[in-house]
Amino acid sequence: MPKSINTRVDFASDATWFRGISSYGKCMIGDKAFEFYNERNVEDYVQIPWTEVTYVVADVHFKGKYIPRFELRTKSNGSFIFATKTPKKALRAIRNYVPADHMRKALTIGQKIKRFFTRKK
Repeated sequence: MPKSINTRVDFASDATWFRGISSYGKCMIGDKAFEFYNERNVEDYVQIPWTEVTYVVADVHFKGKYIPRFELRTKSNGSFIFATKTPKKALRAIRNYVPADHMRKALTIGQKIKRFFTRKK
């Protein structure tokens, strides 16, 4: 079992990590990092320090009523997509450690289509 980086946990919940094959487990948001631990395989975990996170992108639908998933983009390791049971509470806990100007809404389908046709070549 890996040792947690956090000294204090602000939020913990059941979560899913989307990475080709979904991993189910627990996510913990603490004072030092975002951590995900798989329920069945203790070797399957990820620890993302807050100093490594550049952006948090959330899929927002129905004017904030439904948030299916959010993505943590890092400086050197790419992006990680997670879903939790209570995503609003998770994003509020993340907001304590990531600046507000680094938290974004994902583009909607209409915005993606518009961007595709109006892009300069």
